[in-house]
Amino acid sequence: MAASAGPVPVQIRLAWGSTGEDYVTRQAWRNASLPCCPAHPDGGCGFARHGTYERMDPPGTLIARWYCPEAHKTFSLLPDHLAARFPGTLARLEEVVAAAEQTSTRAEAADRLRPDDVTLPSALRWIDRRLRLVRTVLLTLITLFPDYLGGSTPSVASLAIRLGYVPCLVHLRVHYCDHLPTLPRPLGFIPPRAGASKRKKPGQQHMGADPPAQAG
Repeated sequence: MAASAGPVPVQIRLAWGSTGEDYVTRQAWRNASLPCCPAHPDGGCGFARHGTYERMDPPGTLIARWYCPEAHKTFSLLPDHLAARFPGTLARLEEVVAAAEQTSTRAEAADRLRPDDVTLPSALRWIDRRLRLVRTVLLTLITLFPDYLGGSTPSVASLAIRLGYVPCLVHLRVHYCDHLPTLPRPLGFIPPRAGASKRKKPGQQHMGADPPAQAG
């Protein structure tokens, strides 16, 4: 039996220095490579490529996937431009959060960001979820790395000024790539807490496509 390396994330970074559109045009998932099983680096577990799964945004995006029969888990290579465990791209997520930070009221942000036919409470929940996720990961980074990010507040505007990068979320993923297994979504790949869902095994990635992309 293969020796396990212990708990590991089921999403792994695929270094990608171009756009999401280029990723689709070049079908970069075809050349993505994961040479050994993350759970059994010494081999012997039957680790093998296991097709792809789809992300809805950008359209045509596929993610390369592998399967370990001993761990009963799939592992995927997520390119830098995509949010982890959340629909869409990091750049689009940052755009929404930055716009919400710049408006004077949440209702104004909802009107600006969700002009489609949704109720105000639904639009506010849509915005609040994105604000909460991004602020959580930014606060985590500021707390863990005060030498580099000290003096910043957990907002994309503050981090963009501090880093000199717009958008800044992709830059942060690349800069802290060694820490992604311990950082929360949408930047990092830390698995969900054990017991967070009775219907899913802890740490197992979502197997299907993202929900349809929201307008706005």
